[in-house]
Amino acid sequence: MTEARAVIVSHGQPGDPVPQQRAIEDLAAAVARNDPGCEVRGATLAMPGALAETCEPDSLIYPMFMAEGWFTRTELPRRLDRAGAAGARVLPPFGADPALPALIVRIALAAAADEGWTPSETTLLLSAHGSQRSPASFTITTAIAAQIAPHFARVVTGFVEQAPWLADAARDLDRAVHLPFFALRAEHVTDDLPRALDQAGFTGPRLDPIGLAAEVPALIAAAIRSARSDGGAK
Repeated sequence: MTEARAVIVSHGQPGDPVPQQRAIEDLAAAVARNDPGCEVRGATLAMPGALAETCEPDSLIYPMFMAEGWFTRTELPRRLDRAGAAGARVLPPFGADPALPALIVRIALAAAADEGWTPSETTLLLSAHGSQRSPASFTITTAIAAQIAPHFARVVTGFVEQAPWLADAARDLDRAVHLPFFALRAEHVTDDLPRALDQAGFTGPRLDPIGLAAEVPALIAAAIRSARSDGGAK
């Protein structure tokens, strides 16, 4: 039997879970409009009861996370088990989607062109979460930066929770575009990133998180369609 429902799962915000729950539900609705081949729902881990209400034992789980590591491989399956959906299939997270690097390049270069900058004179400042405990965020951000570097004068990475700190990485950059390697607009994006950029005196374009790009719902729908047809039958 092929999964009859896909559920997009994000962390959410424990202190104020409702806005992020609504955001992931809105994203799920946008993905559904791009013909993923099944029903699509959204749930955050921070919203009490959301996983149990949306996930079924044969669901397909799309983690709206930027890195693949302990959380997607261990903690998310544990949460699904507790929610009564131990048989759900967890896909690679959004940040690992092979279409993402090309999307980052297109969006960043479009912003640079709006400033009158050519690719060869544009610096991309790619910010990400980072972590003192897990290398997952640093590893995937660094790998993507290396992959897309040929399209720019250079790609600089900066992190919220580890070195190189964003406030340091953003300092003294010329003709630079800032793009957050984040899935949604939550506290880090609304508070920590602007604070770090202001501290650095960063004056270039500040783009929305890559997860809010207009192309993302179609990208997720394509990933779900592929997963449903690639031997994932149960």
